[in-house]
Amino acid sequence: MMKMDKNNKEKEIYYYKDELVDDFATMENIKIVNVNENYKFIHKNPIWNTASILTQNVLSMPIKYLYAKIKFDIKFVGREKLKKAKKRGYFIYANHTQIFADTFIPSLANYPKRNFFIVDPANISMPGLKLLVRLLGAFPLPSNLKAYKNFLNAIKLTIENKHSITIYPEAHIWPYYTKIRNFKAVSFKYPVELNTDVFCLTNTYHKKKNGRMQIISYIDGPFTINNNLTKKEAQKDLRDRVYNKMVERSNNSDYEKIIYIKKTK
Repeated sequence: MMKMDKNNKEKEIYYYKDELVDDFATMENIKIVNVNENYKFIHKNPIWNTASILTQNVLSMPIKYLYAKIKFDIKFVGREKLKKAKKRGYFIYANHTQIFADTFIPSLANYPKRNFFIVDPANISMPGLKLLVRLLGAFPLPSNLKAYKNFLNAIKLTIENKHSITIYPEAHIWPYYTKIRNFKAVSFKYPVELNTDVFCLTNTYHKKKNGRMQIISYIDGPFTINNNLTKKEAQKDLRDRVYNKMVERSNNSDYEKIIYIKKTK
């Protein structure tokens, strides 16, 4: 459905029922990879690791930069906060509003630090892109408890190696959404378990005087773990602080490309 804005330009309208589960970027007809105990999260092969480093931080960077600048005229606010943490690993929590660009906006923000990201298994199941997504640093969510142990070991090793890991707590992509959807505290168990600092990255949407759309990405943190709380309480506390800051930053958006309306029935 389309709706006219004040300049008589059509805008798409998406209707949603539940912001925790609705997904507007569902990949259909894809055979999902079974991320079981045989899935290799960490590679010891030097050829693989060299290829991954080159893919993440050398070969793909010009493409990432040009895409972000040409399509979104992207601007980062607060990158210096990440630079101050360059000698340690950390987690980045971001809002999930771009199908393609979300895979690399955090990488641009904290370059030259290597950035990994936690993804749905569907992201490593796309024909022709499986290898590339893995080389770019994707950690798919595990399918069983045995795989979960390997997954956690990979997360721990990545942080110990002073890299960053990006998590999208909203879980599902809502293209160009300008608000922050409610998300659960469960994804904050990783920094709590590892007692690791957290940053948040909030993409906001704007329209420039020349009519071009722009993304301004706000970086905030570090958010430290409150060790006076139980682990469950610390997860909730960390989630609330990150969520509130992202909501605050999202209020800077002044342009909606897509209008989202909640279904009444």
